[in-house]
Amino acid sequence: MKKTEKTNVMRILEQNKVAYESHSYAATEAISGTEVAAVLNQNPEQVFKTLVTEGKTGQHYVFVVPVSRELDLKKAAGVVGEKSVAMIKMKELLPLTGYIHGGCSPIGMKKQFPTVFDRSADSFDTIIFSAGKIGYQVQLSLQDLAKILPYQLADLCE
Repeated sequence: MKKTEKTNVMRILEQNKVAYESHSYAATEAISGTEVAAVLNQNPEQVFKTLVTEGKTGQHYVFVVPVSRELDLKKAAGVVGEKSVAMIKMKELLPLTGYIHGGCSPIGMKKQFPTVFDRSADSFDTIIFSAGKIGYQVQLSLQDLAKILPYQLADLCE
């Protein structure tokens, strides 16, 4: 494995003895999730983005969906038992999670929110998502992820 910068997510994985592979696209111009998947030569269905929402009740939820797909807010609300959910404003992301837009990971947020992965994640041996910093991704199995992050699987995409 190449020597790459360690992110907080990588440190959390290592502290918990969770096997992962890191990927870096820091030296590229890639911005969108699909561009990142292309630069890393990965299947965009296997590369996931982390979306933070707020329900009608004021509770926050984290949804993790393939970069090539869109979160269906109605389905998402139904999964977590809310009347509706909406994406949080970009300026709220850093104070709420400790992450900036484009570098948000479901692992290592300031507070643990209910987390739901799109069911499609289950069809891969490993999935890839942000390592908590723009330019860095981690790849691991859902079984390993479950050791440190309680989550559920559901049909979340349009």
